[in-house]
Amino acid sequence: MSNTLIDFVNISKSFGNQLILDEFNLSVKENEFLTLLGPSGCGKTTTLRILGGFETPDKGQVIFDGTDITALPPNKRNLNTVFQKYALFTHMSIAENIAFGLKISGKSQAYIDDKIKYALKLVNLDGYENRRPDSLSGGQQQRIAIARAIVNEPKVLLLDEPLGALDLKLRQDMSYELIRLKNELGITFIYVTHDQEEALTMSDTIVVMNQGYIQQMGSPEDIYNEPQNAFVADFIGESNIIPSLMLEDKLVEIQGAKFPCVDTGFGTNKPVDVVIRPEDIDLVKPEDGTIEGVVTHLIFKGVHYEMEVMANGFEWLVHSTDMVAVGERVGIHVDPFDIQIMNKPESEDDEAVGVNE
Repeated sequence: MSNTLIDFVNISKSFGNQLILDEFNLSVKENEFLTLLGPSGCGKTTTLRILGGFETPDKGQVIFDGTDITALPPNKRNLNTVFQKYALFTHMSIAENIAFGLKISGKSQAYIDDKIKYALKLVNLDGYENRRPDSLSGGQQQRIAIARAIVNEPKVLLLDEPLGALDLKLRQDMSYELIRLKNELGITFIYVTHDQEEALTMSDTIVVMNQGYIQQMGSPEDIYNEPQNAFVADFIGESNIIPSLMLEDKLVEIQGAKFPCVDTGFGTNKPVDVVIRPEDIDLVKPEDGTIEGVVTHLIFKGVHYEMEVMANGFEWLVHSTDMVAVGERVGIHVDPFDIQIMNKPESEDDEAVGVNE
């Protein structure tokens, strides 16, 4: 038996004459933490709103636990949404905010009181029942919004950029909180963000979207280490993306120099794009490198130094814990398995659809 919980089937959605989602298909497994990641306007929030029942697709179906819920109103769906603007009721206490959905569904007061205590404990805000939302910090308000969603025992929690309004340290703390909640509650999380670090930290599965299409879907490690096209490579972390020539299997020419690699099946003398992560470049003595260059910029980033090296007409971005001074000559060495080969897109449309799918 499949453990797929949600299926988007051939979903298309336009606003005016702008096509946001085009024949969009996606399956979400039970108990998965799935993140929709992409730039503004890529269709990720529209996807979430269609699942939540706040938008109706122009065509296609949403299947939830084997049932077609495309036409079902939001309050009849076994899921809850946490928005970026927490939408707490300022005239109500925290307890009343959390109890709102339970009251509507006619639960007893004893049940509601139990649930409030349980939810506040879960989000580490014991004893906050009688406080008002405006007396809480942004991070606390966010946790109350999550508590209000989880007391309804949804099968799925939808989170639309819920950490967007928080400062960096609080965002990182809340990321860990969400992972803990997901593990404790055993429910499916679908999370929308444009923040790559959030996606890499929290997700079981990342869906990278651009212009209404899925560019790549996989584990955080896959997406980071094996980007399927230049968009994904560029969007997730920093990359050197270099137009190159695949000479033959396992040998690529980058900026006029031959680099051994591990990729095969790209043909001979074929133009390709090469992705090399900055942390995968070793700076060695000039005579020990595959190509020689000179350090042109240097910034200290705390964990590492960020350097730019001009070599054979290309500015290489390098991250290293060892500092090399500006003006010094260096050799560039890259291990074969750290060189990622990608097909070149034939056109801009190919680029949007993701030619390597």
